[in-house]
Amino acid sequence: MESYNIPTTLAAQNWEALHTQLHQQGFAQVQHLLPGAACNALMQDYQADQQYRKTINMQRYRFGKGEYKYFHYPLPSLLQQLREAVYPYLAPVANQWMKALRIPITYPGTHAAFIAQCHAHGQLQPTALILQYDAGGFNTLHQDLYGDIFFPLQIVLMLNQPGRDYTGGEFVLTEQIPRAQSKASVLQPQQGDMLIFTTNFRPIAGSKGYYRAAMKHGVSPVHSGQRYSLGIIFHDGRN
Repeated sequence: MESYNIPTTLAAQNWEALHTQLHQQGFAQVQHLLPGAACNALMQDYQADQQYRKTINMQRYRFGKGEYKYFHYPLPSLLQQLREAVYPYLAPVANQWMKALRIPITYPGTHAAFIAQCHAHGQLQPTALILQYDAGGFNTLHQDLYGDIFFPLQIVLMLNQPGRDYTGGEFVLTEQIPRAQSKASVLQPQQGDMLIFTTNFRPIAGSKGYYRAAMKHGVSPVHSGQRYSLGIIFHDGRN
């Protein structure tokens, strides 16, 4: 797959503002991270089964309706570049969250060092995946945890264009409000956009210090067309 200069594009972002959004709401969006050619190449390779280690039919496992495929090692260069280049921008946020919640975890500054921790705990399988939904497809609310070692933030990149290639299929985030119902955020990133969001919780300041607000994510039903997205989870897993 052709290489793209992801580090240069990331360096041009306002990370102070993005970090503030992550602290305040648990998600943030980077527009136009991937060019259309990169998105199209990933979609065209969806049927290239030699790239993938596992295919999941969502209906079989009652995860929703659709399909996703996990990449195997070595990852395509673009995916490896994304994991390595995005992680250092998010590690400071992750460490602030652990400190606020008094969780005795410190994340290293590089993704390679973090992956070494995963492998030392038997989490050896890459968790990067590509997802496809046809009309009627959806993804139930869930969290992407694959073992004891986890990173509290992850990213998804939209590979095709809502309104042109599909309708519906909004990205949904829910946050549990203490002693109340959950709050939902409904997002519709454009082709090439990167959405950063929590893996399982974020800290919120309360009257007695910070508490964990559990968050889940999913995809609302696709009304027409096909929806493709790329998920990058920074920890490796056991499955």
